[in-house]
Order: sequence, then structure tokens, then C-alpha cells
Amino acid sequence: MPLRRHCLAMMMLALTGWATGSHAQTPSQAWPAKPVRLVVGLAPGGLVDVLARTVQPHLAEALKQTVIVENRGGAGGNVAGAEVVRNGADNHTFLLNPSTTVSVNPVMFTSMPFDPQRDLRPVALLANSQLFLFVRSSLGVDTLEAFVEYARKQPNPLNYGSAGNGTTPHLAGELLKQATGMQATHAPYRGVAPAIQDLAAGQIDFAFGPATVFPMVQAGKLKVLAVASRQRAAVAPDIRTFSEVGIDGVFADSLFGVYAAAGTRDDVVERMNGEINKVLARPEIQARFLDAGAEALPLRAADYAARVEDEKKLFAPLMKSLGLKEQ
Repeated sequence: MPLRRHCLAMMMLALTGWATGSHAQTPSQAWPAKPVRLVVGLAPGGLVDVLARTVQPHLAEALKQTVIVENRGGAGGNVAGAEVVRNGADNHTFLLNPSTTVSVNPVMFTSMPFDPQRDLRPVALLANSQLFLFVRSSLGVDTLEAFVEYARKQPNPLNYGSAGNGTTPHLAGELLKQATGMQATHAPYRGVAPAIQDLAAGQIDFAFGPATVFPMVQAGKLKVLAVASRQRAAVAPDIRTFSEVGIDGVFADSLFGVYAAAGTRDDVVERMNGEINKVLARPEIQARFLDAGAEALPLRAADYAARVEDEKKLFAPLMKSLGLKEQ
């Protein structure tokens, strides 16, 4: 009997050592166990894609695992969102999309393949791309005040272009109309680039776009009058906000966030948030983001969610008043 008790005690001790010693793996230590997917909801070469591929190697180094950037554009980010909701239960699949996936799409689309509030959870804010008001140089105005006065005096509405119905540049134009009482007709394009090209060619009168449009300003083809944000842009600190001119409510920051499927483990979300924020805090990453027309913004997941909720309160009523719907 003493021998049997001794053997039993040794077995219990071995099991205890396995559970608490160097062989133990907490959930956070066991992750990632395979390549991590970043599913980007816009086409290759666009701003979101550039930002994703900027952080990709640094994130892979931090996680000690391969990070794959996969583009699945279409339906305002809904195609990519559906992919992550469908396959995100593996705890290794993440969505990189504009925040409008959550704040605008549920109002914009008559039907969605998923419910952003129910099926996704925020992980991190990758960047904010502030939008600027650009006008064609031939319009003959040099300040925001002069532009608004000019627009109000015209017998016919001005024309403005955007990246498409329900996009942040479109909503910025509508917020400007609401705040000033000026009239303008919206011309939706398939992306910001063609809208800006037509603006420079004089086909439309104004448009909201990112800081990457500045070379056209320097070339004399366009003029930049204001930034549609609550604070001035780090990339162009001399450009005033609308609020500084006395025009309130024109806030149209383009937030690009990382999301996970709703069932993703808490420790995985916390780890991803921490590693992404460490990458975003690097001076060289911040500089590269600014060169691309965006600002790296490390935030806790809860803080990012709060910003998206503020955006929803601003954009959703506007969308409903415009009656914008996509099938």
C-alpha cells in the first residue's frame, strides 16, 4: 500500500508540474498557431491596402508568424466583412475596413450579409485619413469664406464629386451643404482618383479628398481651402478646419480599423491590439503613414469603438435624410 500511495503521489506531482511549469501554454501563448490573415475590403493599391502592407512585415515580426494581406473589394467593404464573419472563428482572420462598414453600411444597404454590430468586434484603429476641401483653380476663390459666398450667389448649384454614394467624401459634401445652406449637385465616381481628375480638368467644381491630392495643388491645378476634421492635420498644419472659420459640423474623418469576428477570443483581440499599437507608435511607421496621407493612431479597442459610435450618430441621420440606398 505505501508503494501504491507513493506512485499515485508521483503521478499527481507530474500532472501538476505539466499544468503549471514550462510546458503549460495559456491561450495568449498558444496564439498565433498559424498564419494571420488581414482581409482588406478595398482594391490593391488604394490607401487601405498601402497601410496594411506597411504594417504587415512589422506585425509578422512581432507575432513571429506569417501575416497575409488579402484584398476582397466590393459592396462598400461588405464582401470582405462577410468573409471574416464566415471564417473568423479560427481566431486568425481579421478585417481591415473603413469604419463606415459599421456606421454607414447598415443604413446604406437594404440588405447586408452580416450585422456589423452583432457579428464583428473592434480590435484597433489603424489610421485616420483626414479629408480636405479642394476646388478647381479656375473657380477664382482663394479662401473658404470666399468659396461659400461664391456658391451662394450662383443661379445654378455647383457640382461636386466623390468616391461614390455613401462614401466619406460624399457625406462631407452633404455636411458642407447643411452647414452653409449652399446648393450643390453630387456626382458619384468609382473612387476618389477619377473625381479629382475631373476636378482638375474643370468638369466639376469641388471635391473632398485626402492629402495625397496635394501635388495637384502644388502644380496649380487645384486649391485646398479647409480640412474636414476637428483638428488640423499633421501633414498640413497650416490648413484651417471648418470650425475655425465658423462653419460647424463638417467632420468627415476617414477611419480605417481592424475588426475580428464576434466570437474571437478576448486574449487574441488584446494581443492584436497591443502589437498593432506598438507598430503604429514607431516613428518610421508614422512618417510612412503621413507620406501616404494618413495619421497612425494607436487606440484601445474600446476607444476606437467609441469613435465609430460618434461617427454613426453624425452620419446615420444624414444618410436617412438623403434617402441613400444600395441593393
